[in-house]
Amino acid sequence: MKPKILVTREIFDEVLDDLRQHFDVTDNQHDAVWDADELSARLQDKEGVMTSIVDRIDAAVLARAPRLKAVANIAVGYNNIDVAECTRRGILVTNTPGVLDDATADFTWALILGAARRLTEAEAYLRSGQWKRWELKQLLGADVQGATLGIIGMGRIGQAVARRAVGFNMKVLYWNRHRVAPEIESRCNATFVSKDELLAQSDFVTLHCPYTPQTHHLIGEAELKKMKRTAILINAARGGVVDDAALVKALKAGTISAAGLDVYENEPNLNPELLKLKNVVLAPHIASSTRTTRFNMAKRAAENLVAALTTGNPPDLVNPDVKRER
Repeated sequence: MKPKILVTREIFDEVLDDLRQHFDVTDNQHDAVWDADELSARLQDKEGVMTSIVDRIDAAVLARAPRLKAVANIAVGYNNIDVAECTRRGILVTNTPGVLDDATADFTWALILGAARRLTEAEAYLRSGQWKRWELKQLLGADVQGATLGIIGMGRIGQAVARRAVGFNMKVLYWNRHRVAPEIESRCNATFVSKDELLAQSDFVTLHCPYTPQTHHLIGEAELKKMKRTAILINAARGGVVDDAALVKALKAGTISAAGLDVYENEPNLNPELLKLKNVVLAPHIASSTRTTRFNMAKRAAENLVAALTTGNPPDLVNPDVKRER
């Protein structure tokens, strides 16, 4: 008898077919959104689950899933999963690192350029019929070429963003928990500085760190006040890394010039004040959303789930201590 697994959201048919070769699959191709009780009810007899970032796998859910052995998250981040509780219960947790680096870096640059050149504001101006003539000072934006880019979080995605800055002849600063190897700094043409130095010197500040208790509101009112009044903040990392209420206040007051956001606190219920601002580019958490990337993310999650429930050694294990606990 094949192990029973649950796939919590719609995925690509090809990946679902691959999973069915190994498992008795309960899918959700209608893409219904389940609350905690509905999710728990479906997990009661399952040995594995493939989750998305909107599925909260916490202690209460895990307590109602006594047979669960593996959680495969379709994301590089996994703050939606109580990893410590999974480890305590002997449950393997996996993610999909590396697969989405380039797509996310590309989209970060879409936010940088869109915010710098006031693209969404310009499009709304045109679509509303307000554009009647060419003017020398119309919708003046900020130069990207030759500016200073500050990167907070110099992992794979941060490095990919830095490499793209070379073509814009930018000065690249970065702040990370740990300084990266000299060869990475050289390849990215990046200089390690303190967070305060980065905030004070950068024309663009872009975030590429995971969301953890330590990074909650990493950018808040105090940090925004340390930035240039002409600076632009970019967040394609995780909601909660930025204090959205403080950001709204800063954008209204002119503490910073603009922002480009793909993620939000409490998404999809973002702060409604953001929608009223012209000096912010908004996107609905789509930085990794190319067909190739999202397909590869689902495929990688499936491979992790197969390995977890067959060999017990998935390639992208988040909690290696689980083996000791087991």
